[in-house]
Amino acid sequence: MRRLVVTADDLARDPATTDVVLGLVRDGCVTATTLIPVAPGSASAAAGARALGVTPRLHLTLTGERGLPRWHPLTSGSGLAGADGALTDDPFVVAARAEPEDVVAELDAQLAWMRAQGLEPTAADSHAGTLYGLHGRSYLAEALAWCARNGLAFRLPRDPVPYLGGPVPAELGRRHAQAVRLADDLGVALPEIIMTNRLTAAQHGSYEALRSDLVTRLDLLPEGTSELFLHPSTADAALGGAVRAWEARLLRDPVWHAAVEAAGIRLVEGWTS
Repeated sequence: MRRLVVTADDLARDPATTDVVLGLVRDGCVTATTLIPVAPGSASAAAGARALGVTPRLHLTLTGERGLPRWHPLTSGSGLAGADGALTDDPFVVAARAEPEDVVAELDAQLAWMRAQGLEPTAADSHAGTLYGLHGRSYLAEALAWCARNGLAFRLPRDPVPYLGGPVPAELGRRHAQAVRLADDLGVALPEIIMTNRLTAAQHGSYEALRSDLVTRLDLLPEGTSELFLHPSTADAALGGAVRAWEARLLRDPVWHAAVEAAGIRLVEGWTS
């Protein structure tokens, strides 16, 4: 059986994104969402999720984003913050200055915040990939041990090639294989593969090209449970441009849903389902 979690990432990122994501959840267009605890609208987004009876995954967030109000870590005195007390928008800076104990303390604080909102997530993932070692230092060992202590699954693909879109650099491949073995030893559930859209609207050229690309990639899904995560929002350029609006359109598109059904793929809420 091929199973797929369809995730609308970035709940609370900004008001427009929150409205779009909650609408997709309400209308059954996605099977999961993730929540950013450090964003200014996080409490309102959590309330919206509770009202719909959905528990988002914890979108562990160690960076901010350009063009949005500054985000601040939930831990005081954290090595994650700059001189202004805010998170950097550069993941390479995080990798250069954040010590593992800073990272784990912030993960603890973000999970505690979720629980204080009446939400008990069953899985976590990493905003902007800051935990994975894609930008230098890897915090995967700490993140996986943390997930094991808290009974959480984690978004780390067993096979990284479909996400990276090509050969895996040797050192990254070595660290990835080591992390998958550690996850198995710790009992942390992982998806088989993860897919997302990494191109801009200009690179796609049209909405139909984006849709065709993602429909074609359904053929890549292996047996077991994988994940497609997108970042649906509005077309406001400050919030990510047309491609986020196209992703929101795709998740409501009958052609997309028919393709998933025709491929015999079962939609599920998580990779432990």
